[in-house]
Amino acid sequence: MKLIRQYLSFQILLFGISSLCYNGFSQSKGDLGLPAGKKIPVIELRGNGYERGFQHGKQLKNEIAEVFEKWKKNIALNTHTYADSLIAKFLRSTNFEPAIKKWTPEILDEVKGISDGSGQKYNDVYAFQLVDEFWVYLDRLKNIDKSHCSGIGISSTKNHPAYIAQNMDLENFMNGYQILLHIPGTKTGPEQYIFTCAGFIVTTGMNENGIGVCVNTLMELEASQDGLPVAFIIRAILNKHNGNEALAFFKTVKHASGQNYIIGIQDSVYDFEASANQIVRFHPEGEPAGIIYHTNHALVNHDVKSWYYEYHKKVLSGETKNMNSEIRFEALEKKVAKSGKETSSEIIKAALKSKDNEENPICRTYKEEGAIFTFGSVLYTLTGKHSVQVTYGPPDISDYQEYFFTK
Repeated sequence: MKLIRQYLSFQILLFGISSLCYNGFSQSKGDLGLPAGKKIPVIELRGNGYERGFQHGKQLKNEIAEVFEKWKKNIALNTHTYADSLIAKFLRSTNFEPAIKKWTPEILDEVKGISDGSGQKYNDVYAFQLVDEFWVYLDRLKNIDKSHCSGIGISSTKNHPAYIAQNMDLENFMNGYQILLHIPGTKTGPEQYIFTCAGFIVTTGMNENGIGVCVNTLMELEASQDGLPVAFIIRAILNKHNGNEALAFFKTVKHASGQNYIIGIQDSVYDFEASANQIVRFHPEGEPAGIIYHTNHALVNHDVKSWYYEYHKKVLSGETKNMNSEIRFEALEKKVAKSGKETSSEIIKAALKSKDNEENPICRTYKEEGAIFTFGSVLYTLTGKHSVQVTYGPPDISDYQEYFFTK
């Protein structure tokens, strides 16, 4: 009888959330046009991990089915391999679940909930969360090269609050499936806003305590087949109540793939290049304390894969400055670092909208024949009145929409 009452309570909760909190997914189903002023759908999730995932999966069932179909077509197109077979081989070659169960069991329950709510196979939903780790797997097969995302962090001063921001560049098949998850605060977890794709637990996010995370792939760094994947690390940080907890967790776990993390904690920002064997804090040489920017090449972490060694050496020596990531890094330096005391949200937004180099822009336009575009741009204000600003697609054609925390 107790189990029946619990089940009925959950169904009532789910019905109420579905009826009252879903803002409508009136998107263009992968259309090319992402008009200025188009608001990102906000999906409110309540309850424990499984309940949140079930709501996510049920409310976005059609969208998840569509994006999964496009995901698999994209895999087949890029690898000339049957997607289901390649996904199965990838999962057999890795062992992430023990680390996930140890550090983020509730988020694994959320993945199970997405599977049950959407009707998609669990292995597909689980593999979809492992975006960076799947790229690492394909890179090991020499089938892929992903260079994307530009991040910024600014500590607070008497002239401005602290910010972290980035352009989240993702593969074309995700076009049209942008969502903002809203998780209200509970006794055990803070209120959170999470920018992501339908069916995916997180790309980047911020919580009510002024803790936010932005990330950039560092493909040349060593990876681990049994570490904690990037998405689960982000969600764990966002569930922390204070900065000491967040940093202690981040420095304790074994990382599954090479990644740069910009972690904002109230009035301070931190940048870490993380690999399987090292976590090294980064700060741009010669810049004032508290100004951070990063793209997709490692600068202080030398835990490099053997086949990237020569490239890494040339980057550090300054021999190469014509690669995509280096060009975007220099563009950020010119636009953000040199602003000094005049730094503002508008200067950061202008940098994220910029296209100084046509072939290697910070802001990437969606092109039908392209591979990667700016899925969305985020700007998190960490001090004062905490807020999340996000665009539906590239920020040069989509307005930033601002959301505030209840607290």
